[in-house]
Amino acid sequence: MKVHILDDWYDSLRGLPSFGLLAGHEVTIWTDRAADDEVLARRLSDADAVVLFRDRTAVTASLAARLQGGPRLIAMRGQHGHVDADALTRAGILFCARKARDGASRSTAELTMGLVIAGLRYLPDQIASARAGHWQGAAPLGRNVAGQRLGLYGYGGIAKLVAGFARAMGMEVRFWASDQGRDRAAADGEDLPATRRDFFAQSDVVSIHKRLTPDTRAEITQGDLMAMRPGSLLINTSRAGLIAEGAVLQALEAGRIERAALDVFPQEPVTDPADPLLSHPGVIPTPHIGFITREELDRQFGQIYDLVNAHARGEPFDMVNPAVWTRDRN
Repeated sequence: MKVHILDDWYDSLRGLPSFGLLAGHEVTIWTDRAADDEVLARRLSDADAVVLFRDRTAVTASLAARLQGGPRLIAMRGQHGHVDADALTRAGILFCARKARDGASRSTAELTMGLVIAGLRYLPDQIASARAGHWQGAAPLGRNVAGQRLGLYGYGGIAKLVAGFARAMGMEVRFWASDQGRDRAAADGEDLPATRRDFFAQSDVVSIHKRLTPDTRAEITQGDLMAMRPGSLLINTSRAGLIAEGAVLQALEAGRIERAALDVFPQEPVTDPADPLLSHPGVIPTPHIGFITREELDRQFGQIYDLVNAHARGEPFDMVNPAVWTRDRN
């Protein structure tokens, strides 16, 4: 089969052990983003199978229509709200998506704690000071991690992992989540503030851990961030769309947030060094690397390649639109 892999911006997948699962297939890896759907459709015109790199490319009805008569399979792992499965069904393209059955992403939780330390200890400033020959003279005085109150927004697997790491370092942990999430947290004996405003106003660090859905988009408002205490740290390793557009920048400019450690941005990839968030002195930016580790990518893409090989054998599984397979077999 001709297998095309999209959006491997680091060109890292071919060097992982799991890549050997595609031996015998003709593989093309795209390391850039296509300019538009028409360009992408041309790239994929001879593909038998297309592998998506998380949600970096949205499969819209427009793209699906352009792919009709091209690839027979689109495969990925994880949540797939960015893929129009109905449009793929109309185009006659099977869509298979592995569910994340192996627990929360430890790599994202680890990065979150790294950003907590980087923000509270002013690591970017300290590194710049040392490299400039100022030693300790040109960076703010940092704060201990122990004793700080960490507010975790969300009550899923990653938030719970972060809570364990944070408590091991002496942080006080509180949660805020949906009604159902708060009920689960309360049943587990977790600390919950009386109100949403208290959550934001009483936390030294707020870290966001929710999935982006139509219902959660922009649910963190400008008012939420403006309620944060001066000197606080905001961390987002989930999705930028969870926060109202422009709210982070406004809260930084108003001095309500001292630092924002951001692994996610409204439009990715961000390649303009002058981007207002990327270039802001109060922002610690990382290029959406929460799940980008050797171990995590090898695990996730090995599972996707299993989907490709199963399709090649005529035994597809984890089908989102099985009607396509049934129709093709009849």
